[in-house]
Amino acid sequence: MKRAEIGRRAELAVVDYLVVRGFSILGRNVRLGPLELDIVARQGSLVAVVEVRTRGATALQGAFESIGATKRARLRKAVERLWRETLEAMEDVKRVRIDAAAVTFEGGVTSVEYVEGAIG
Repeated sequence: MKRAEIGRRAELAVVDYLVVRGFSILGRNVRLGPLELDIVARQGSLVAVVEVRTRGATALQGAFESIGATKRARLRKAVERLWRETLEAMEDVKRVRIDAAAVTFEGGVTSVEYVEGAIG
């Protein structure tokens, strides 16, 4: 399976994870100029921006560890832009949180490990 297909499957797994937990999905692969957010979801007054990662069993670095300082800075910049351009006008949105999800596919089983507020 190609990397892009694995990424799409991972994002769909996280979308399912969020929907089961009461979130509505506002967008996937949300472009903000040169920046992109994997998933933007909402639950009540909270908007969760989710960075989705996958890693194979032989990877030297884990999925969460792969979110380095540069990626965290880009995520914060994208969330600030999302707030200014979209969310600020939504009076019932009170806060935005950046979460991370690690998805693995092993033996036909899809697993999602999810960390709320992973990126501050």
